[in-house]
Amino acid sequence: MALVAAVDLAAGPGVGFLPMVSLGPAFASLVGGWRRTALVGVLALALCLVLGVYDGLFTERRGFTAMASVVGVTVAGLAGAVMRQRREIEFAGVRSIAEVAQRVLLRPVPGVAGHLRAAVSYTSAVAEARIGGDLYEVVATPAAVRVIIGDVQGKGLEAVETAAVVLGAFREAAYDEADLAAVGARVARTADRALRGEKFVTALLAELSPENGAAFLNYGHPPPLLMREGGVVHFPEPAQYALPLGLGLHGTDGPRPFRVDFGPGDQLLLHTDGVTEARDRAGAFYPLGERADLLKDPNPDAALEALRQDLMRHVPGPLHDDAAMLLLRYRQ
Repeated sequence: MALVAAVDLAAGPGVGFLPMVSLGPAFASLVGGWRRTALVGVLALALCLVLGVYDGLFTERRGFTAMASVVGVTVAGLAGAVMRQRREIEFAGVRSIAEVAQRVLLRPVPGVAGHLRAAVSYTSAVAEARIGGDLYEVVATPAAVRVIIGDVQGKGLEAVETAAVVLGAFREAAYDEADLAAVGARVARTADRALRGEKFVTALLAELSPENGAAFLNYGHPPPLLMREGGVVHFPEPAQYALPLGLGLHGTDGPRPFRVDFGPGDQLLLHTDGVTEARDRAGAFYPLGERADLLKDPNPDAALEALRQDLMRHVPGPLHDDAAMLLLRYRQ
């Protein structure tokens, strides 16, 4: 508005810059509330009146046309500001509810669970979302620490709903069932009933105890990264992979548990395929095994964040799939 006034004074009344004073209330409605828009509109109207008198425009229609344009833009700006504020209030309410739902579905992982220290990282491929199709949970029972990480087929709200079904079944079974095979069977039955063979969830279930090391049930999920105290990296795989959760209607056998040693100084990284299948500009997959040295930081949260940052640098632009990582360390 000040620039328009300066140009109008310099150019004189013949150029016709005066109606451009209405840009003031127009821009004010985009960034401020209705009160600010009204105030700027009043200032614009006063400025238009002063400049119109100075230029002698009220002896003809041009002065009244400029005043009418300022009033019209101000009224339109007030209506726009009111509607924008209402939408912002509604969006804030919806976002608040969504954040609560996200915290209920993917609860914060405990820093200490039994004989383990734990840290988690979740990067959603959907903008402004904290959860998607990946799932994880850590449950400390009197017998052992039981863990799940999984990847739901598809994205969006349907994937979140499927993740909620699987997580709910695991949280109950982890406390009730005597061994890992029974936990997996119960989760598989629930997933089969809910998905009916139309969708599936790759999942890795683990049971860790000081006496028995780590036991795994793999439902078509990428193998975890096991890093020994000396820095040696392994990817424990089952003798034979089983179908993902939700495909039990095909009548195939479920997975068989297998065990590996897990003792002091060891750490286990469970992850989804959004990590290992992330590609760089040349199309090369993320070399998780080669970057395992990033996990040597004594703080598990800092170590996992360093690995996540390295993953994001590997990918040009945003991730194309959700990437979940769950780090478990043997606690002395």
